Amino acid sequence: MKKVLCVMSDQFEELEAVGTIALLRRAGIAVDVCSMKGKEATGRFDLTLSHLLHFHDVPMEDYDALFLPGGPHYATLEKSEIVTQTIRSFIDQEKLICAICAAPTILGRMGLLKGKRYTCFTSMNEDFGGTYVDAYCVQDGNIITGRSAAAVIDFAFLIITQLLGEEKAQKVKQSIYYEQSA
Repeated sequence: MKKVLCVMSDQFEELEAVGTIALLRRAGIAVDVCSMKGKEATGRFDLTLSHLLHFHDVPMEDYDALFLPGGPHYATLEKSEIVTQTIRSFIDQEKLICAICAAPTILGRMGLLKGKRYTCFTSMNEDFGGTYVDAYCVQDGNIITGRSAAAVIDFAFLIITQLLGEEKAQKVKQSIYYEQSA
């Protein structure tokens, strides 16, 4: 079974976190959610997730992908040495890194988007040394980026496709009656 680790702190973007987690789990991917501050995290719209793992207690080697939802919490994640070390470890092991909205800026400021195609919340795009793409989702190698909360469904399906294949992604799309607009 494929496993994804979602890292969050207070002020995460609920739609990006919960929507992605729900679709990944619907596909049969195990998603562990961990908090930087203990056993819970409260989103920017006051939705509190509880019974979370504490980031420091998670065996990172158990995961195939790292998921960073967006929202104002990205600044807390970016300042955390253990989070940036974890991101580098996943990159070094060529594991999947998935970041949406504000979270790709963490990767950009770490220099991980140099020479890469990526997207992020448009107003947060800086010169990261890569090519910003005006699209909901972009994959370049083992990095998947999403633009905003509006991209959640396409972002999650890109992760599912990468981890489990197109056939599984199509089955999940059918199960929720998802039809991508032309």
